[in-house]
Amino acid sequence: MKKWIALILATLLLALTLASCGNYDYFDTNYTFDYAIVSFPDGSVETIPLKSWTDYEGEQIQLIAEDGRILLVNSVNCILVNDPD
Repeated sequence: MKKWIALILATLLLALTLASCGNYDYFDTNYTFDYAIVSFPDGSVETIPLKSWTDYEGEQIQLIAEDGRILLVNSVNCILVNDPD
């Protein structure tokens, strides 16, 4: 009986941990970021308004810009920003 209670509590804790809102989808959990600041290999830096984004195992982040561009960048070269305004 104690194992069932522990399992139910662990499941509820996991569900609460994964509950958020935004433009990131991962097991129905969302994290909102308005734009990304990306550093490119040629030294240029660009601010990109985001439609959505996804992270992968390791250091990769896929950005889908509002203009339709899709970028796959290393997380070291990207800052995700949420503008509270």
